[in-house]
Amino acid sequence: MPVISAPHAFNEGRLFVDLQSIFGRSLYLKCEGFNFAGSIKLKAAAEMVETAERDGVLKPDSILVESSSGNLGVALSMIAASKGYRFLCVTDSRCNLSTRLLMEALGSEVHILSDLDANGGFLGARIDYVRGLCASDERYVWLSQYTNPGNWRAHYRKTAPEIAREFPRLDVLFIGAGTTGTLMGCARYFRERHRPVQIIAVDSVGSVAFGGKPGRRMIPGLGMSMRPPLLDESFVDEVIWVEEADTIRACHRLARRGFLFGGSTGTVVSGAMDWLTRHDTRGLTAVAIAPDLGERYLDTIYQANWLQDLYGDHVFDAAEVPAASRVIKPVPRAPGRRPKP
Repeated sequence: MPVISAPHAFNEGRLFVDLQSIFGRSLYLKCEGFNFAGSIKLKAAAEMVETAERDGVLKPDSILVESSSGNLGVALSMIAASKGYRFLCVTDSRCNLSTRLLMEALGSEVHILSDLDANGGFLGARIDYVRGLCASDERYVWLSQYTNPGNWRAHYRKTAPEIAREFPRLDVLFIGAGTTGTLMGCARYFRERHRPVQIIAVDSVGSVAFGGKPGRRMIPGLGMSMRPPLLDESFVDEVIWVEEADTIRACHRLARRGFLFGGSTGTVVSGAMDWLTRHDTRGLTAVAIAPDLGERYLDTIYQANWLQDLYGDHVFDAAEVPAASRVIKPVPRAPGRRPKP
């Protein structure tokens, strides 16, 4: 029986869902939403805060500040409340209402921006706002999930080993790309251990993280309006971009079988199913990472009026989940790299 005194001390890391019966293809979905923060971001948040404390960056009167589309903001809100810090989350109008209310319930302050950056996203504006806050008061401490090595180190130390223990013969791993902390941490872990695991990054159409064309993105979680500073493409075997309509269809298909997952998970599952459809999967062991659950998306991707207003009636047309956007980017290999299995 687990007994804890701090909310970040509990994080279920051994739960996987077999999607064979739902999608007709073998894929094990690692569920990262079973903790008090409700998402995989708890790992990165805990790692970054603990490192800042060890380094003496965080002091009793410090005010944590971070730019977040939602899940990291919730994780930092929970940790700040537990440790007695003040926390200010800078987000934008795409942030789910339930996510904002949750952060405020935990005692955090939330600033919502509506100005777009040069790439048609909000990230640049959010970062500029955070920098302005830090310049105005030295008590502000910006952990900067976009550049902080603790972001990827959390997944190198925890997420990847959890997968490796359960799947010692893993062949392919699908990981959604946002800040690329999860992607880089897991990729480094398997590469350093000379494991023949293909690393497939899944991104949203409209994200520029891997050089894609900027476009409208309404579902928070994955995708970036700038190149992620943490990203090293030499660790990535392939990139798949997924249309938001396909994200929504994947989420609804899972929900019809009783599994309510968030938008990031729908994107990863859609991309993974597209890849598996195009490859010989006999004897292949494939795992995908589900960053969060779906309760925070009830007023967006699970709300009919929101969907129809943004995507039209056609988003409901397909009885089956369609393949992800067929935009594939093989990543050039450095000399001497191993061949794909």
